Amino acid sequence: MKKIFLPMMGILGALLPCLLLLSGCTKEQIFPRASGRPYEVLVVLDDKTWNAPAGRALFDILDTDVPCLPQSERSFHITQIEPKDLNANFSIFRNIIQVNIDKTQYSRTGMRFMRNKNAMDQIVLTINSPSLEDFRQFCVDNKQEVLDFLTRTEMNRLIAELEKKYSKVTYDLAWQIFTCRFYAPKELTAYKKGEQFFWTSNNTASGLENICMYSYPYEGPETFNKEYMTAKRDSVMKANLPGEKPGMYMKTDSLCTMVKPIVVHKRYAMEMRGLWYMEHDAMGGPFVSHSRVDTETNRVIVVEGFVYAPEKMKRGLIRRLEGSLYTLLLPEEQYSLIDTGIEEDSAKKKKE
Repeated sequence: MKKIFLPMMGILGALLPCLLLLSGCTKEQIFPRASGRPYEVLVVLDDKTWNAPAGRALFDILDTDVPCLPQSERSFHITQIEPKDLNANFSIFRNIIQVNIDKTQYSRTGMRFMRNKNAMDQIVLTINSPSLEDFRQFCVDNKQEVLDFLTRTEMNRLIAELEKKYSKVTYDLAWQIFTCRFYAPKELTAYKKGEQFFWTSNNTASGLENICMYSYPYEGPETFNKEYMTAKRDSVMKANLPGEKPGMYMKTDSLCTMVKPIVVHKRYAMEMRGLWYMEHDAMGGPFVSHSRVDTETNRVIVVEGFVYAPEKMKRGLIRRLEGSLYTLLLPEEQYSLIDTGIEEDSAKKKKE
């Protein structure tokens, strides 16, 4: 079975193989596994530049808050070292950003990446620039692109893991009810079925992770707007996931909800993310969903992950569920898991 990719919009839609071969190698390379935890980034940049405006511009990218969480959580855990300190231990870090400032070598700022340079499952993002000001401006202009690239790299790692370990309960429900294939984290084993609906959960008091899947008729382009999607979500959740007592049911906090079009498996989809709460109860947390059209049945199929984790950080939990949303394969999508990778243009290069 091959691996599934995480598509990206526009020029980010086509993917490359995840393995780059080192030029000049005549023997098979045996690399260690990359070190570090998910969403950790190592920045290789001298201390003076790191603490100057140019370095602060890069820090601001990595320190950006994850959207639509109930509390502030930075996108990445950041470690910075001097170039001279890049030893064997640091060189196998999972995510490395290496910055080179040299006007004698570079006429313009450019960015490129290499996979598996020193370790398996590693990404090294290199930014070359002729000056500190050019580098600072590049970070400002490409903030979202760098952020999206690193985030999707981590999600692709998760998706690759789901090939080997996934919830059979969730997979079977998706197939039985919707004739879809779907790979969710293996811990999601508790479940509930409804009419064109199912819910699975890890059913733990510490960091409750949940997946819901439901469908409704596609009624044209007006189906994909915030108000319509929110109303549908609220009606489905109220009917299928009531609270412990009468009058308690899940609702969407519409003031903290964002929607945007995305591309999944080269087809249009709508992403919705925000906060949910339990009416007449103290429960709540973040959610993220993908809405896609099954053209065989002319229905919208929605797959959603939501988290309830009071007193815990939620970035890792919700991103873990979000990554799994990209594994949904609709009935007409006959391919299974295909090569993991990210479009090279997502690390946008300017001629140096």
